[in-house]
Amino acid sequence: MQWRVVAGLALTLVVATVQAGPSPQGRWQTIDDETGKAKSVVELQVSGEGQLSGRVVELLNHSGQDNPLCEACEGERHAQPIKGMTILWGLRADEDGRWVGGQVLDPAKGEVYKAKVSLDEDGQQLHLRGFIGIEALGRTQTWRRLAP
Repeated sequence: MQWRVVAGLALTLVVATVQAGPSPQGRWQTIDDETGKAKSVVELQVSGEGQLSGRVVELLNHSGQDNPLCEACEGERHAQPIKGMTILWGLRADEDGRWVGGQVLDPAKGEVYKAKVSLDEDGQQLHLRGFIGIEALGRTQTWRRLAP
């Protein structure tokens, strides 16, 4: 009986720690991991079901159209405007404060990858890992939080 109380208290502390960490919600400047240049502004939100998603709200440093279409995308996203598009979805917080189990779209390539997100302790940088199969087969982008 006593071990159940201890286990319950430990679980409560873990949940409180995850909830007390910085929130990924807000606007983030995405940085291209290949060029180091700012690409876009993505707004991240957590749904009532606890899922993290993000949509493009602004495009930066691009030439040509005001709102280019995702020509490389397949299915319902094919030839749709990138600005306003949801590119990150289905992530849920784990016991370590990371967001896992979701997917991320690379509009430039039209590819969808598995995704994992973590925040620095101060909550000002977000690390998005996109990968195929296992994490070792992927790339990480570091995004910067924008002031509200």
